[in-house]
Amino acid sequence: MRPLRILWRYPVITLTIVVFAVVGVLHGIDQQPLGRIIATVYVAGVVAWTLVGMVRDVLRGHVGLDILAVVAMVATLAVGEYIAALIIVLMLSGGEALEDFAGRRAKRDLSALLDRSPRVAHVLRHPEDADTDEAVEVPVDEVAVGDVLLVRPAEIVPVDGALLTDEASFDESSLTGESLPVTRHSGAEVLSGAINGSRAIRLRALRTGADSQYQQIVALVHEAESSHAPIVRLADRFAIPFTAVSLVLAGTAWALSGDATRFAEVLVLATPCPLLIAAPVAFLGGLSRAAKSGVIMKSGAVIEQIARVRSAAFDKTGTLTQGRPELVDVRPADGFEAEEILQLAASAEQYSSHVLADGIRRAAEARGLALFGAEEASETATNGVSATIGGRRVVVGKPAYIASLAPDTIRAPLGAGEAAAYMAVDGRFAGVIVLADAARPEAPAVVSWLRLHEVDRLAMLTGDVETTAESIGRQVGIDEIHAELLPPEKVRLAAELRPRPVMMVGDGVNDAPVLAAADIGIAMGAKGATAAGDAADVVILVDSLAKVVDAVAIGRHTRRVALTAIWIGIGLSVGLMIVAMTGLIPAVVGALVQELVDLATILYALRALNGPPTGLRPAADGSPAATAPAAVTAAAGRDDA
Repeated sequence: MRPLRILWRYPVITLTIVVFAVVGVLHGIDQQPLGRIIATVYVAGVVAWTLVGMVRDVLRGHVGLDILAVVAMVATLAVGEYIAALIIVLMLSGGEALEDFAGRRAKRDLSALLDRSPRVAHVLRHPEDADTDEAVEVPVDEVAVGDVLLVRPAEIVPVDGALLTDEASFDESSLTGESLPVTRHSGAEVLSGAINGSRAIRLRALRTGADSQYQQIVALVHEAESSHAPIVRLADRFAIPFTAVSLVLAGTAWALSGDATRFAEVLVLATPCPLLIAAPVAFLGGLSRAAKSGVIMKSGAVIEQIARVRSAAFDKTGTLTQGRPELVDVRPADGFEAEEILQLAASAEQYSSHVLADGIRRAAEARGLALFGAEEASETATNGVSATIGGRRVVVGKPAYIASLAPDTIRAPLGAGEAAAYMAVDGRFAGVIVLADAARPEAPAVVSWLRLHEVDRLAMLTGDVETTAESIGRQVGIDEIHAELLPPEKVRLAAELRPRPVMMVGDGVNDAPVLAAADIGIAMGAKGATAAGDAADVVILVDSLAKVVDAVAIGRHTRRVALTAIWIGIGLSVGLMIVAMTGLIPAVVGALVQELVDLATILYALRALNGPPTGLRPAADGSPAATAPAAVTAAAGRDDA
């Protein structure tokens, strides 16, 4: 049944085989003239159909390699080599089948992500009763934030949630590429798409299905699958010179031999399948390999760009640093108490998504300070958050922003790697909360790798204060620091960076503009920065900066494989054409040999599924770089996400 399905899927192959069979039977009963007529009419119909497609492509501004196939078919018919003409038709239609097969193999890991997408969830009927697990099955899209879910052994976690069970083990390989199970404890966040271990667990939904991690990955994969790589257009740019060389060789063979058949014998070996098939197969392989590594590239065009990157810019907090600031000191102004301003600041920061806000909230909770609700709250992008709490107006943010509201604001002296959140209450300066954020241990190795691999310029673009940014820059190896920037200034600086292309790496909501403006935007998406992920070209699903190296390495390897496959096809075709000029390769044999050339280029293109290691090795502590220094304190800033 499978061969029948294949024949039904590719009707041109089926029809060509039928015509072959009919012509063979007619030859067997000594009716060659009728067989010639049938083959000629059929091939002429294919030529006409191909010409119609070529005209449509030209009207869209696309000039490809089909002209060679058309000339080869016409030439073989003109000299009476109608069997060779049929083989060319079979080769071209078979090329489509080969491309589909190789494409499915190349994007197997992308397809696996889609196939494992959660579809149903088990919502507990009585979540308050720990003794019963009675649940109702609902579609994932109907799960509401706050629902308590039952996830049975080996089931896929349907939505992002907080673990309620004391401890559980999960397979997160489809999300992170990490093959070993990970253990989570009560209160930890579990991402959708993870596979539960050997015991049933409970979790509370933190996000709806549409907003959960796995569904966002699926959306990115759909976008990647529907894209077309510029390397395919690059293959088309070979069309004119390759066509010209082929026609010159064929014409020369005809002129030297005086035999028009020689023209057809040469052109049969110039058919363009290696260029048309190998390049897209390589890029699908690259997209699939990246997905398996926990890196989603949204299109083949991204592979082309990231393979040529020459400048890189980094956000600081959450990108070069771990994005988990810890409280260092609370410095109240006159008339305020330390616990008072920490409690008020944490209460206001409930309404902010910035990483500093998370550090302040955690510090208050660790000290047993209850957080107040706000009558009204709002966040001013890149500056800070304000809230009305118990009738008092509380504002927490950058020093310049607080100074504009409270003229008595005093700048606090900070140590290396420290950052400060300033605070005003009812228009009066209330004090400073000092935090520090540890640098990622892999960051120095990532910066070093990029320098050693032809990335000529590296810069930091941050909204944090200059002293803090410079401290981090020294620790990770970046000398060019641009600090205290607003999002429009980040966009301007990214546009001015040379040489191009420019890669920008960030994680926060306010990084979205610069990620969209850069030639290649990379979002650290492990913590669910949706806006940054939407604006970026590449989304890293693992909370590790080392994946930036993986993305660049995969892009370069994929582009190299695609170009090599193209040159293998061209080299073999031209070499065979030169041999055919001597008359050693009959047209029928040449058409069959060209199929082997197609196969060789496709098999080589599938090498994009594998590749050399990136060069970053796990250290003894598990960090991605053996040479990376131990994590050191680094800074965090209000606009540096």
